[in-house]
Amino acid sequence: MSMTVRTAGRRAKVTQPTQFDKGGATGSLQAAALPAGALLPAHPAIRDGDKVQGMKKGFYTIMAAQFFSSLADNALLIAAIALLTELHSPQWMTPLLKLFFVLSYVVLAAFVGAFADSMPKGKVMLITNAIKIAGCAIMMFGLHPLLAYGIVGFGAAAYSPAKYGILTELLPPEKLVMANGWIEGLTVGSIILGTVVGGALISVHLSSILLRLDLPYIDTGINTPAEAAMVVIMVFYFIAALFNFFIPDTGARYPQQEKNPIKLIAEFGDCFIALWRDKLGQISLAVTTLFWGVGATLQFIVLKWAEKSLGLNLSQGALLQAVVAVGVAVGAIAAAARIPLRRSLSVLPFGVAMGATVMLMAFYTKDTMPAVTLDFFGMAMPLHMAIAYVFLAIVGAMSGYFVVPMNALLQHRGHVLLSAGHSIAVQNFNENVSVLLMLCLYALLIKLNVPIGFVIVALGLFICATMALVMRLHKHNVKVYNSLAMIGEDKHH
Repeated sequence: MSMTVRTAGRRAKVTQPTQFDKGGATGSLQAAALPAGALLPAHPAIRDGDKVQGMKKGFYTIMAAQFFSSLADNALLIAAIALLTELHSPQWMTPLLKLFFVLSYVVLAAFVGAFADSMPKGKVMLITNAIKIAGCAIMMFGLHPLLAYGIVGFGAAAYSPAKYGILTELLPPEKLVMANGWIEGLTVGSIILGTVVGGALISVHLSSILLRLDLPYIDTGINTPAEAAMVVIMVFYFIAALFNFFIPDTGARYPQQEKNPIKLIAEFGDCFIALWRDKLGQISLAVTTLFWGVGATLQFIVLKWAEKSLGLNLSQGALLQAVVAVGVAVGAIAAAARIPLRRSLSVLPFGVAMGATVMLMAFYTKDTMPAVTLDFFGMAMPLHMAIAYVFLAIVGAMSGYFVVPMNALLQHRGHVLLSAGHSIAVQNFNENVSVLLMLCLYALLIKLNVPIGFVIVALGLFICATMALVMRLHKHNVKVYNSLAMIGEDKHH
C-alpha cells in the first residue's frame, strides 16, 4: 500500500509493505493512517493476537533501548559534575553541562529529522548510541567535561527523532497517550536509576572499590571516582546498543531526504511554522517547550537547594533529583491510564498548580521542622527529609500528569501535518531553545550570587503566568476554531 504525507513545503510519499513480518510492527502505519476508532483489516494468515504480540515485541525492545541509553546519559551527568568538582571549576559552570548537552538539539534541528527519516529508525538509534559511547570515552580520557558531554548531546539530538518518531509509525493515534506514558515512565525511571547510580558511583565507598579493581601490568589511567564511574556508565551504553540491534523495521519508508543544507533549513522552517500555526499543535508545543526548559533548570535548582537549605552533598542531592523523577513516573503512568487523547487538554490546570507548588520550595529548610527522627522499616530518617521527599514527589507527579498527554497530542499533530522525524525535530528545537535560555539565565543568576530562594520563586511565578496564558489561548481556539474537533484526525493528504 502507499500513503501520501503532507510535509510543510512539499508532498512526500511514504511506502510500506501491506504486511510486516511477525517480529515487526504489524499494520502500524495502516493504523496511524486510519481515523481514531477504525479497525484494521485482518490478514488471513495472521490472527489478531499475533498482531498485538508482534507489535508488543517491537515496542518493548524500543523501550528497553531507550531506558538504558537514558540511564547512562543521566548517570554521566552526575559523573561529569563530579569531574568538574575534581577540576576545581567555578560553580556557574555546572549548569553549562546541560547547556552543552542540549546545544546540538538546537543547532542540528534542521538536519536530524531528515537523518531519522533516511533509514530504519532502529539503525538510527544504533548509530547515535555509538556517538554517545564515544563522548563518554573521550571525557574519561581527558577532554573537558563540557565539550565531551556536548558530544554525548550530539548523539542524543539525533537519537530523539528516531526514538519518538518510531512510535507514530508503530501505533495508531488513540494509543499514543499510553505509549507516551510508557516511554516517559521508563525515561523517568532511567533518570531515577541513572541519578542514583551516578551518585552511588561517585560516593566514597563505591568509588574506592572500583578504583581498587585494576588490571595487572596495565596502567588504565583511571585514577579518580568520576573516571571510574564512567567505565561503568559505558557498560549501560553498550547494553542499549545490544537492544538497538533487535529493534524491528516498521516497514515505513520516506522519500530520499534532501541533502542540501540550505534546503533542509528552509524545509525545517516550513515545518516549524506549520506546527506553530496549528491550533492544537501550538498549545501542546507551548506546554512541552515550557516543561523541558523548567525541568532542566529544576535539576540544578534541586541540587543547589539541597546544598543550601538541607545541607546535603552532591551524592545526597542526586537522590532528591531521583525523588522528583519518581513523582514524574507516577504522574505519567496515571495520565496514561486515565487520560485519552481526546481529553488531553483537560490537564492544563495542573501546570499552574505545579508552578505554585514549586514556589513553596523557597520557604522550606531543614530548620522548618522539629528535629525528629522517623523510623521507616528499620531505617532512620529525619522528619525534614521525609517531608522534602514527599514534597518533591508531588511536584514531579503533577508535571508528569500534565506533560504526557501534551506530548502525545503534539506527536499526533506532527504525524498528521508532517513526517515522524521532522515533527519530532521541530519539537526538540523548541524545547531545547527553552532549555538553553533558562539554563543560561540560571547560570547568570548563580554567577551573580542571587539567593536560591529568589530563583525558585521567580521560576514558580514564570510557570504559573505562562500556563495561564496558554490556557487562555486554548479557550480562544476552542471558541473560534473548534480546535478540539481536530483531535484524532487522519493524516492530511
